[in-house]
Amino acid sequence: MSTVVTSKDASVAPLPPGRPSWRARLQGPAVFTAVAVLALVVAPLVLEPFRLGLLAKYLVYAIVALGIGLAWGQGGMLVLGQGVFFGLGGYAMGMYLKLTEAQGGLPDFMVWSGVEELPALWAPFANPVFALAMAVVAPVVVAALLGALVFRQRVRGAYFAILTQALAAAFVILLVGQQGLTGGTNGLTNFFELFGQDLALDSTQRGLYFVVAVVLGLLYLGARQLVNSRFGRLLVAVRDGEDRVRFLGYNPATVKTVTFAISAGMAGLAGALFVPVVGIISPALLGVVPSLELVVAVAVGGRFALAGAVLGAVVMNYAKTVFSEELSSAWLYLQGALFILVMTLAPKGIIGLLRRRKEAAG
Repeated sequence: MSTVVTSKDASVAPLPPGRPSWRARLQGPAVFTAVAVLALVVAPLVLEPFRLGLLAKYLVYAIVALGIGLAWGQGGMLVLGQGVFFGLGGYAMGMYLKLTEAQGGLPDFMVWSGVEELPALWAPFANPVFALAMAVVAPVVVAALLGALVFRQRVRGAYFAILTQALAAAFVILLVGQQGLTGGTNGLTNFFELFGQDLALDSTQRGLYFVVAVVLGLLYLGARQLVNSRFGRLLVAVRDGEDRVRFLGYNPATVKTVTFAISAGMAGLAGALFVPVVGIISPALLGVVPSLELVVAVAVGGRFALAGAVLGAVVMNYAKTVFSEELSSAWLYLQGALFILVMTLAPKGIIGLLRRRKEAAG
């Protein structure tokens, strides 16, 4: 397959082998529709509330994985610190919920910590619009600033991955050390109400599941549209040959910064959804290990396909639940074995294996 670039305005993408058939063009929408029906209609009917809540958690992680797939799979940026952006979104939502329950007073953990006055940082989060906005805006701003500083210096590859990993470690240390401000090691817990709805009710959790599923579907469609756009083709070109793209007159730093910020925004939104679904946000959920687990999930599903990132997150977290329930002392080994097995038999993940079998059958 050849690549043709004649000028700065030319498309930096492989020439397609030909116009796809109508069956090929309908295959993607048909699969998406089938998955949407399965998630929005079948799952709520057949799953008990507890299992439906677990599926909602898996879909929240799939939103983070979707951002990783966009940044890593399409852009070549191995991000090992998405827990930072997930945490920023989660704590923004958690702060709002704690202030709502405090009803003008101090959150319970502040009382236990000896805090006598509500910190100025917390005050604006009493407004739900501000809290929801900051759950996305804060991660995007942090990622954009970091990207602008790092990518202009042409930091990439393993160096960028280590930098994001170090950022996640530092973020956890900061949260743990601010007991009176963040809840310390325990984080923010004991959430009882969301927008006037009791979080303990099955109907509320069912409604949250629908919200998470719809948000994931919309973000997937948006990410797919972005990948298929001119910007997406340029992003793939930066992944495959950053220096070449720079010589053609484009600025890879800008492309990578925008993509990194979008992936961070997805992680922040996922964090905001995670808090009412699971009922906790703590440093233990945001560190290096949770961030690495998400990257592993994307690799298992297939990092070069957005659907693979989503599938990998659901499969790996489901496997984690099953293994931990059945073999509590050995589930980590089984999860690692699953990763090794998939990577050995299918280096491009589950999606790559399915595509290879389809090509062999066709």
